[in-house]
Amino acid sequence: MTDRALDIVILSNGPGEIATWVKPIVRALRNHAEGAHLRISVLLSPCPHASGNEHVTALSYPEVDRVQAATHFFRFLLTGKTADNWDWHPQGVVVFLGGDQLYPVLVGKRLGYGAVVYAEWEGRWQGWVKSFGAMQPQVVDKANPKYQDKFTVVGDLMADVSAAQDHRPAIEARLGIDPDTPLVGVLPGSKPLKLKMGVPLMSAIATHVHHHRPETNFVIPVAPTLAVQSLVSYADPAQNAFVKIFGGRPLELVTPPEQLPYLQIEKGPRLYLWQPFPAFDVLSRCQLCITTVGANTAQLGALAVPMLVLLPAQQIVKEFDYLDGLPSLLSKLPGVGLVLRQLINKVVLNALMQRGKHFAWPNIWAQREVVPELFDNLSGTSVGQRVLHYLDHPDQLQHIHQELRQLRGPSGAAEKMAELILEAVS
Repeated sequence: MTDRALDIVILSNGPGEIATWVKPIVRALRNHAEGAHLRISVLLSPCPHASGNEHVTALSYPEVDRVQAATHFFRFLLTGKTADNWDWHPQGVVVFLGGDQLYPVLVGKRLGYGAVVYAEWEGRWQGWVKSFGAMQPQVVDKANPKYQDKFTVVGDLMADVSAAQDHRPAIEARLGIDPDTPLVGVLPGSKPLKLKMGVPLMSAIATHVHHHRPETNFVIPVAPTLAVQSLVSYADPAQNAFVKIFGGRPLELVTPPEQLPYLQIEKGPRLYLWQPFPAFDVLSRCQLCITTVGANTAQLGALAVPMLVLLPAQQIVKEFDYLDGLPSLLSKLPGVGLVLRQLINKVVLNALMQRGKHFAWPNIWAQREVVPELFDNLSGTSVGQRVLHYLDHPDQLQHIHQELRQLRGPSGAAEKMAELILEAVS
């Protein structure tokens, strides 16, 4: 390490990356370079899953000196000026921890610094990046042989976070459950299209499981962009036609003064609402999660939490709108357009499933089915029976957990990544 003042510029974007990548890295950097003149800056780029408070979270880390919110990112790329007119040391490094891998190249060129990239699944712009920290050896294998010497396998940053999550007693105390009580995570989505399906279907699933296993508890990790009260409206048959299709039951929001709020299913169980975000600690406590497709499956896969991934044909065939060209024109014909769109969607989706197309991220990573994907005319009873089967066979859940764990990489990534970053400016 040099004794000169150094700038470590970290590029990141979403709440998950801030919590699971940035936090352990900045801590490891301070530990490795104790006494050195490091200045750690965090530049946030726009993210569709952002809550808008990522800059507040990053600035709360004592190891971070300054943070710029995502709203100012593109102005900085164009002009080189931050919102607060930051100065820069002559020597530094740009570190990619989320977003677009082109950004560290552009920012590095702007500041005259080299770039170090944490490559979870793939390292891009290999000719312009100084070094890569790879999650697993397969990332190195996919690299251009000309640049493979730039890659170092550091492991899985999420494994460090998962290993550090030993908050079970606190989680169980907040939920009011015993250590041996089954906990099932319910992730209905965060966007209206998914919630229209997810809320009534998952309330029907929870009701079925509760009828056969009343000791089972359920928790919904609430997305930061989602108003809790809106969940109730998605269970109202007057506002959501899928309530009748899936046999969902009305929900009542209950907010006890000193306990977690919950949704009470009519003649069914409680769905506890977990609002701290990210919800890695409570998800890690779940024996099983029920989720829709999307980013949820990546997060659960990274935490190695077993899951059932739901693709209800009733909703997908009716509402999935990706058509273009002549099929798009046909689907807009009055009277018959909706029927044609549903028919086309069903044919296309069935063909994808028959060809082994996967929709859950762990299955995409593995190119095989590691976690079950249920594509059918789903019901609370059919999915509930699958949930009961897995709760009665914990050995199968453990097998899924181990397979998810093997998809990632070893722990200790933060320390190795910090060494790689400091080597880049030594």
